[in-house]
Amino acid sequence: MSATNFNTRNDTYRKLVGNGLTYRVPRFQRDYSWGEDEWDDLWQDILGTISPDGEPAHYMGYLVLQTSDDKTFDVIDGQQRLTTLSIIVLAALRNLKRLIAEGREVEATKQRLEGLRQSYVGYLDPVTLVPRSKLTLNRNNDGYYQTYLVTLADTLPQRGFKASEHLLRKAYEWYDRGIREYLRTATDPGLAVAQLIDTMSDRLFFTVITVTDELNAYKVFETLNARGVRLSATDLLKNYLFSVLHREGQHEHELSALDDRWERIVGRLGAESFPDFLRVHWISRRTFVRQADLFKTIRGHVRSRGDVFGLLQGMEEDMDTYLALISPDASGWPQAWRDHARTLRMFSVRQPLSLLLAGRRVLGNSDFETLLRSVVMISFRYNVIGNFQASEQERTYHAEADRIARGEHTTLAQILEGVRAVYPGDDAFRGAFTEKAIGISQNRNNRIVRYILCELEARATGARPDAESPQLSIEHICPSNPDGGWQQFTDEEVEALSPRLGNMILLETPINRQLGNAEFDVKRTAYAQSDYEMAREVGQNLTWAPGDIDRRQRSMAREATTIWRVPQLAS
Repeated sequence: MSATNFNTRNDTYRKLVGNGLTYRVPRFQRDYSWGEDEWDDLWQDILGTISPDGEPAHYMGYLVLQTSDDKTFDVIDGQQRLTTLSIIVLAALRNLKRLIAEGREVEATKQRLEGLRQSYVGYLDPVTLVPRSKLTLNRNNDGYYQTYLVTLADTLPQRGFKASEHLLRKAYEWYDRGIREYLRTATDPGLAVAQLIDTMSDRLFFTVITVTDELNAYKVFETLNARGVRLSATDLLKNYLFSVLHREGQHEHELSALDDRWERIVGRLGAESFPDFLRVHWISRRTFVRQADLFKTIRGHVRSRGDVFGLLQGMEEDMDTYLALISPDASGWPQAWRDHARTLRMFSVRQPLSLLLAGRRVLGNSDFETLLRSVVMISFRYNVIGNFQASEQERTYHAEADRIARGEHTTLAQILEGVRAVYPGDDAFRGAFTEKAIGISQNRNNRIVRYILCELEARATGARPDAESPQLSIEHICPSNPDGGWQQFTDEEVEALSPRLGNMILLETPINRQLGNAEFDVKRTAYAQSDYEMAREVGQNLTWAPGDIDRRQRSMAREATTIWRVPQLAS
């Protein structure tokens, strides 16, 4: 991003709204949404800066603006704060208007009201008497803002308005009461109002980032998000897509209908997860793209009304599948499908999502279930046990999704053959499993080990234990921190072999607690009484030494090779 397309500086609120500058919340930016908690936080910050012993300045965070002429700025991020500050000024003007009506220092108060209005709100056109506001809100909020708040209307209607318009009214009334309370002990309330606004405007400051187009704005989002600053990249994408329609002169009712469809999609997905969904959706149908390049890629492909409609329709088609994959328990999928999706989530593997979206669009229910199970098997072999490079796997999945989208592959057999490259063969998998160690201090790893041991137990007995049961626990045969009685293991061997899968069994939680770090002779007696077959098998051992862990894990690896197998890809 060149310096000519990007500028950053620190500005006070006074400097922001001065010098004839105007600000527009983009037409399809999200509505005003702040509530009492945010109003009160900001008000307390302001009171803290204007008190005699208060802080000399208060930082308001980032403000991202887009402009082509350095006079009119689109507010890409920061509209909630700018709108609320404007409402505070308007509430202050309302208090001045009330003082005038009460006959309090009328001439001086009138001068203050007009001076503050021109400095912070705008000016009254001398011909039409229509206010020219420094701030324009989005299409859902600007009518109420300009008609009732900017004009300091005596009465604020409450019926027949959107929820966000009610929030504008309530914010105005909330700050009106707050300023009245602030003025309660003032000897010259008109002067106190002017000092409040002027001091606030000088002491509140922003880091202002100004860009020249949507692409540069999106790059700013990516940079700031990488630093932990939460910004509305979803809104930026929305603004671009709907600006395409607006340029083509679409009727208001069509724009509103599309806006409603967008909000339903984002509402179901959640604004924070929407960019992830958009990328998965995109690469399941089109070109492979990194998240950082997504906006640029969409802007290059979505240029017309038809493109926007097509993108929305495609997102609606894929949304249910995506939601079922990331939140299987809330889906209407069959139990077997939910179980596979839940396992995939437990693995924290997202690379196959584009393939699964593409597969769902072309496969029948039975074949899709097989594909879903196959992806779980591949993910277990490739990601959980093999720890192979995930980026290569994602590109393989996308390449197959692309073949599906272009109609080249339409059958389950073709799709599975298309991902063979990321299916570790039996020998490679068996070798990796034989050496696998997993520390279970992290919750994810604990769940994965439970899953592995439960599947192996089911293989031995035909009955699968409930991996989520609190009565089931993971027992380290050789303890991670033995107290004594484990002289057959050196300290180095304890550290290396304790987290090996061959050193773990399922055991009833009460028995596990009683055993603690007991020596093996004590443990083997308890294992013999367990309901779990693999625990009873270990209980038949007379000793437990490093070689026993190796032998047992090799045996487990042979069983695992059969359990986690895709028959169509078996070598």
